[in-house]
Amino acid sequence: MRILIVGAGSIGGYFGGRLLAAGRDVTFLVRPHRAEQLARTGLVIKSPAGDLEWPRPPIAMADNLKEPVDLILLSCKAYDVESAIDAFAPAVGPQTAILPLLNGMRHLDLLEARFGSQPVLGGQCVISVALDPDGRILHMGELQNLSFGTRGGAVTTQAEAIAKTLSGAGFDVKLSTEILQDMWEKWVFIATGAGITCLMRSMIGDIVTAGANDITLALLDECGAIAAREGYAPRATTTDQARAMFTRPGSTLTASMFRDIQNGARIEADHIVGDLLRRGGEFQSPTLRIALAHLKTYEARRARERSRS
Repeated sequence: MRILIVGAGSIGGYFGGRLLAAGRDVTFLVRPHRAEQLARTGLVIKSPAGDLEWPRPPIAMADNLKEPVDLILLSCKAYDVESAIDAFAPAVGPQTAILPLLNGMRHLDLLEARFGSQPVLGGQCVISVALDPDGRILHMGELQNLSFGTRGGAVTTQAEAIAKTLSGAGFDVKLSTEILQDMWEKWVFIATGAGITCLMRSMIGDIVTAGANDITLALLDECGAIAAREGYAPRATTTDQARAMFTRPGSTLTASMFRDIQNGARIEADHIVGDLLRRGGEFQSPTLRIALAHLKTYEARRARERSRS
């Protein structure tokens, strides 16, 4: 099975690197800056699950794509989805499956609008990874889970073949019959975590110490209510786990969006928080609205400061 990994950043580079080391037919679709990094340092993964170093990983640029592949693993940032779609479109053929590993749902709408519903799978991952200044991938913690499935829940021959190809590469793989439910539950969790840690500019443990659990739980309830409105009410076990994590004293839990703000980086405000609020329509979501206003204010300030530099 020929696999095209769109992006060799922290997520695409990690899972793609593991697949490459396991002997899978992998090519990374990258932009010039990342291609230069990989030429200098190679694909390097530092992980408690085992380090990996690939001096010359197979890469391609958008203008080099000529033939369809079997599987496209989409791992770019949400704000790059449209440009990524244009870049990998030549690799999409009648039998190509597209497996995105982004949070939220807007990317599914964009992919379906371009390629139709049939090739677009649901997918998500649970892993904490980041790039260091030299482009090395740093895996923090032990979680390295990837789950996917057809959006209708059917276990197709193609889905089983994909699961077989992804398995045995050093990370956990699950072929889910409820992938949209799984994705909505993760979206509720991510939006709550990003919203509250960015709004308060601190980790969960500090928010607990400040006695602001009620604000965190109000945000969780608002996000969950929107999911329920869309037909994907979070399951009780998932909600209980989220409540426990968001109210744990001393927790160092933060969101990657908060870390991006700390670094003055671009954020996925519209995709993670804005789109959720939009889908809620006239739902009463005051805390979520405030969280989005905070994120948009950061984006406005960042744009203004960058225009001056």
